[in-house]
Amino acid sequence: MLLALALGAPVLAQDYPTHPVRLVVPFGPGAPDTVARVVGQQMAVQMGQPFVVENRLGANGVIGTDVVAKAPADGYTLLVVSASFVVNPSIYRKLPFDPLQDFAPVSNLCSQAAFVLAVNPAVPAQTAGEFIAWARQHAGEVAYGSPGIGNTIHLAGALFDARAGTHMVHVPYKGGGAATAALLSGEIQMMMSNELLTLPYLASGKLRALAVTSHERLASMPQVPTLAEAGVPGMEIDAGWFALFAPARTPPEIVLRLQQEARKALEVTSVRERLAAQGLTPVGNTPAEFKAYVQAQLPFYAEMVRIAGVQPE
Repeated sequence: MLLALALGAPVLAQDYPTHPVRLVVPFGPGAPDTVARVVGQQMAVQMGQPFVVENRLGANGVIGTDVVAKAPADGYTLLVVSASFVVNPSIYRKLPFDPLQDFAPVSNLCSQAAFVLAVNPAVPAQTAGEFIAWARQHAGEVAYGSPGIGNTIHLAGALFDARAGTHMVHVPYKGGGAATAALLSGEIQMMMSNELLTLPYLASGKLRALAVTSHERLASMPQVPTLAEAGVPGMEIDAGWFALFAPARTPPEIVLRLQQEARKALEVTSVRERLAAQGLTPVGNTPAEFKAYVQAQLPFYAEMVRIAGVQPE
C-alpha cells in the first residue's frame, strides 16, 4: 500500500488539473486582482485548464480568504492575496481562520518596492513638506483613503499620519480601485498608494506624487524624493507582496506543481513586462521559503500596526 501511494503521488500531480481552477481574490480591482489575472492566464496556457478569477470582497480580505480556508483541499480553489493576509491577525480580535494552520503557502508571486504619497492636484502642495504643513493647518479636515481598514495601504497612511503629525481622517473603501477613484474625484485628498494604482494617473497629471517610501528613489519615478529626503524619518517600508495560497492539507505534490508552474509563468517575458509596467517585481519562491517568510511577516506587521495606533476590532 505504501509503495502504491508513493507511486501515485507523481501521477496525481501530473494529471492535475482536470477541470477549471478557481482563483479567489478577496479584493476588487487593484494589485492582487491584476496579479491573479496576469499569472493565472499564463498558468492556464501551461496547464491546459482555465484559471478563473473570482473576486470576493469584504473585511480587508477576510471574507474571500475564509472562502479558501474552508474550500476542499484539492487544488481547485486557491487564494491570491496581498500582505493583508499577515496584517489581519493584528487588526481583528478574532478571525474565522488561522493564517498558519488553515493554509498551505504556495509561492510569493511578486512584490512592490514602495508606496507613493499621491495627492489630488487640487491640493495646494508641490512637496511632501508643503503637504504636511497644509494638512497640519487643516487638522481633522484632510482625508486619506485606503482599500479597507488594516490594508497595507491603510497602515502606510496611518504610519505617515503618526510620523508627520498631520491628524488626518482615514476613509476606507471596498478595494483599491474605489479608493483611487475617490482620490481622483477629490473626495479624499491623499493616499499612500502603490505604483499599480497610481502610475497611469501620475503620467497623465490626474494625480501628483510627492514622495515614496523606499530607501532610494524609484527607477520608475526618479524625480520623486523619498520621505526620508523629505524629512520624515521611519517611513522606509516596501509596498507589500502578492501571493498564492492553497487550503491546508492540499496534497504537497499539487502545491509543488502549482509553485513550479507559477515560477515558470513568471519567467515568461510578456508576463514580466506586464507586471513591471505595474511596478511589480516577480518572485516565485518555493513553498518552504514562502512559509518561512509568512511566519516572519506576522510579527513585522504586528509592530507596524502598534506604531500606527490601529486598534484591533
